[in-house]
Amino acid sequence: MFRDRRDAGDRLADALLGRLDLDSVVLGLPRGGVIVAARVAERLALTLDVVLVRKLGAPGRPEFALGALAEGGHRHLDDEAVRLTGTTPRDLRRIEQAEAAELARRAAVYRTGRQEVALDGRTAVVVDDGLATGATAVVACRAARARGARRVVLAVPVAPLGWEHPFAGLADERIAVLTPEPFSAVGRWYHRFDQTTDDEVLRALARR
Repeated sequence: MFRDRRDAGDRLADALLGRLDLDSVVLGLPRGGVIVAARVAERLALTLDVVLVRKLGAPGRPEFALGALAEGGHRHLDDEAVRLTGTTPRDLRRIEQAEAAELARRAAVYRTGRQEVALDGRTAVVVDDGLATGATAVVACRAARARGARRVVLAVPVAPLGWEHPFAGLADERIAVLTPEPFSAVGRWYHRFDQTTDDEVLRALARR
């Protein structure tokens, strides 16, 4: 288990050591993923930025992902999850509108006074604090590629066994420190897994 997100970042940095170019950019998924990404960037002396994503949670079950949105208009939808939850087109529109508004709010907060880091021809290391359904990671990888990344590496501290296979066409390399079975949930593998605040994200980005 990891003590906290900082410890997870240290161990993920160890797993990435020697596998990245010197001009690689570490992209954290807000909020918790930015804390892990900041530690990776610090340890490996790499540039840090964010890739803004939002999960589309099922009606009445927000923890259950129907898909995700990312900045730049990228959208991923799990049709089977939509069917299983009985989510109607009207429900989906309402959920997407709410999450798009939150995506815009976070963009305004996190990018105020900061230019988006150029990814053209560079390696983008997409980092979250863990991977469960993978919906947000899918759109994050697509967003990184659309920003011009030559190579995309998806790196997380913990993910379910066999997690990497659905990402074969999205990320050039997939790295996880832990792949426990049974998996249960991301937070299960942290001693401390508090909700990350906007202020913590801003402090991490200010140190980039």
